[in-house]
Amino acid sequence: MTDEELWGQVRAGEGEAFGQLFERHAQAVFAYCLRRTGTWAVAEDLMSVVFMETWRKRTSVVVERSLLPWLYSVALGVTRNHQRSRSRYRAALGRVPRPDPDGDHADDVARRVDAEARTRAVIAELEKLPAGDREVLEMSAWSDLSQAQIAQVLGLPVGTVKSRLARAQRTVRGALVEEAL
Repeated sequence: MTDEELWGQVRAGEGEAFGQLFERHAQAVFAYCLRRTGTWAVAEDLMSVVFMETWRKRTSVVVERSLLPWLYSVALGVTRNHQRSRSRYRAALGRVPRPDPDGDHADDVARRVDAEARTRAVIAELEKLPAGDREVLEMSAWSDLSQAQIAQVLGLPVGTVKSRLARAQRTVRGALVEEAL
């Protein structure tokens, strides 16, 4: 059977046809991901993501002759996302202060205790927020997503994201200011 014929069955929800396409193209997608990442384990994970996305989008994708070009386009996006994530992670690690080997250990311990107390206070305030407000605030602060991206991830209008974010920031900021007094 051709990819096009199998894809017609996949669009109808037939998992066995999808399995045949997987068997046919998994090695090529894996090799592509491996060349882009240089790591076997990461390439295997990303290959899985490519095929998961393929299954998820099966009703909206039209295949003419071969599925492979579309799989490569998905793999390109998946590997780019992975590389961006690694870059953000490395940048975050670069911002982590390194202890001064000649500094006083007691000062470092005191700073850590203070930081832990502040972190617990922030988490306590976050737990008081409604779930929707908390999700938006966490995505904004921790996931480096724009308001439009948060709206897309959560399936909300951008205006809703903006109002939830503003309300959550106001609530947390107010509670932390009161606590500091």
